[in-house]
Amino acid sequence: MTLAYDYAHDHDNEGTGDGRPALVLLHSGVCDRRMWDPQWQALVDAGYRVVRPDFRGFGETPLPDRRHNDAEDVLALLDTLGIEQATLIASSYGGEVAVEIAARRPDRVAAMALLCAGLPGHQPTDELREFGEREDELLEAGDVDGAVGLNVDTWLGPEADDAARKAVRGMQRRAFDVQLAAPEGAGRNKVEVDLAAVKAPCLALSGGRDLPDFRQIAARLPDLFADTRHVELPWAGHLPSLERPVEVTALLIDFLRETLPVAD
Repeated sequence: MTLAYDYAHDHDNEGTGDGRPALVLLHSGVCDRRMWDPQWQALVDAGYRVVRPDFRGFGETPLPDRRHNDAEDVLALLDTLGIEQATLIASSYGGEVAVEIAARRPDRVAAMALLCAGLPGHQPTDELREFGEREDELLEAGDVDGAVGLNVDTWLGPEADDAARKAVRGMQRRAFDVQLAAPEGAGRNKVEVDLAAVKAPCLALSGGRDLPDFRQIAARLPDLFADTRHVELPWAGHLPSLERPVEVTALLIDFLRETLPVAD
């Protein structure tokens, strides 16, 4: 199965690569690849090749009737596109996937920008467990709208406008619809990774109004990875790229220009 994706690149050199650095945008577990709409054109205009997939069970990628691994899916997509190495820009669950890729295949990752990222092996706090239990209760009761509302209220900070809330509501509803219709046998394969194998330079963004799990993870990353800078955004909830898109896009492009400059 191929992941649904968008790919902006030089069509005159399709399939061969045009020498521009490649970026892969990995979405959160609340959203799908549309969450990167505010950043997409700016990153393309900055001179990068940009890919954004939907993980299985999100957006336009259904779940298969067997278990899968999201990191392996992303690597397979890069192989299909002829991309040997990429910078991963990843939000929340997408950040956990990015770290897994960087640990398992450090040769494939040039750099990472992690926004309120998860981390392989992280043990959730009581607050995060309680959120998951409440979500499960609503879904088991058939209250999908209630579960959607819980996610919107939990993951978007006060800076998010009505358009951002509407977008997240639509993406989360789509994810629930796809996942609740999953065939028997569907699920994720978890893989243990050696975090010491991560070599890529990293920008870790956290939100001052986010759940403690993701703030703690971001604060730990400079100790876990050799070349990592942590920046806390005091105004941000869990999805800063949707809450203040212009500000976050500028932070990402500044990081990319420092670590992955585009040749004139």
